[in-house]
Amino acid sequence: MDIREILKLLPHRHPFLLIDRVLEADETRFRVLKNVTYNEPYFVGHFPDHPVMPGVLLLEAMAQAAVASLAKRPELEPGALAFLAGVEEARFKKPVYPGDTLVLEGELLFFRHRIGKVRVRALVGEEERAAAVLTFALA
Repeated sequence: MDIREILKLLPHRHPFLLIDRVLEADETRFRVLKNVTYNEPYFVGHFPDHPVMPGVLLLEAMAQAAVASLAKRPELEPGALAFLAGVEEARFKKPVYPGDTLVLEGELLFFRHRIGKVRVRALVGEEERAAAVLTFALA
């Protein structure tokens, strides 16, 4: 799924669209790409002399990756919105810097009655930078 397809699915736009491409997705697993560039607007004020991707935006990218990967599920009706409903077990292990290629990979733990839970990892190369279990609700 390229950026044009992602734009049809997610209601986010610049500067809040935080994923670039869905690399793989099936019924339960996904891999999504985010190219972190120095041009991102948050680098202007977030430790300008030592820019790092803010943790809250890393969590948002992980949530967007999870929702984008579920695009082909019948429960995700056209026009449905997915809202972040919970964050558990969030860990930030190392910073994400401009120039990093972030791969967000995860698995669907369950999905029932318009509520889903996913385990997501944020990787740069083979190194895990962050991980969390996210709950979302479809509206």
